[in-house]
Amino acid sequence: MSRVLIIGTYDPLSRAISEKLTSSEVPMELAAGHADALQRLRMRSFGIVITSSETPIDEDLVLLEEMRLIRPAIRCIVLVPHTTSDEVIAAMRASVFACFSAPFDAATIANLACEAASNSEWRDEIQILTARPGWVSLRANCVMLTAERLMTFAKELNARVPAETRQEMLQALREILLNAMEHGAAFNPEQVIYITAVRTARAMVFYIRDPGSGFRRGELSEGAVAQPFNNPAHHIELREKEGMRPGGYGLLVAGGTVDELIYNDIGNEVVLIKYTDRSES
Repeated sequence: MSRVLIIGTYDPLSRAISEKLTSSEVPMELAAGHADALQRLRMRSFGIVITSSETPIDEDLVLLEEMRLIRPAIRCIVLVPHTTSDEVIAAMRASVFACFSAPFDAATIANLACEAASNSEWRDEIQILTARPGWVSLRANCVMLTAERLMTFAKELNARVPAETRQEMLQALREILLNAMEHGAAFNPEQVIYITAVRTARAMVFYIRDPGSGFRRGELSEGAVAQPFNNPAHHIELREKEGMRPGGYGLLVAGGTVDELIYNDIGNEVVLIKYTDRSES
């Protein structure tokens, strides 16, 4: 398991994250600041660095460049007071592992750091195809940890969307991402999915394409969407027999939280649309 370095000895958030990592038996250290962090990286190996929530993202990206001169494979979880779309895109171009802005959830950050520390096979699994504010297209490998990373960036890219609207869209996006990775690629890290996020004046739009052969709604015998109305959990037994995780609810969840959910004819491409200005949409 990789060692985690957290910057911000006296930062309450840093200490809360360190306590949760310690309780999970993840090896970690606290650094007082950037200079101390660089010195610790020279002295011993760390796999993950979590920046202080009190420094702006441009400072963190400069620090990341310096850290990579010492530890080229370092993974950086960036915590910042606030973000803009330009800053999030800059972080993604710099191959930041994940990005979080206030308000923070120490447990969520610690859980992601724990997963990263446990993943010795990590490589840069998110590739930017094109990116500008309002339009970001990515290619991503089909592993669960990549999906969790993608969700941090999606949340930050839409930070100015009203919280309830954003949460509903992100919930739908996560379900569709996991469906694409599981059913379209069987969580094979050699397979990739394509994601495009578009932000208009009136809507949030996500497009996802997986490498699978698709599905037709009538063929989803193992999913929740195909179960009898009076026994919606019947699919759990069927999926357990096939060694599959509980599923099928993703389509129900996504369809219930977005305004439009559109599949292509074979079912391996989907568009999610959430209107942010209903009065004009």
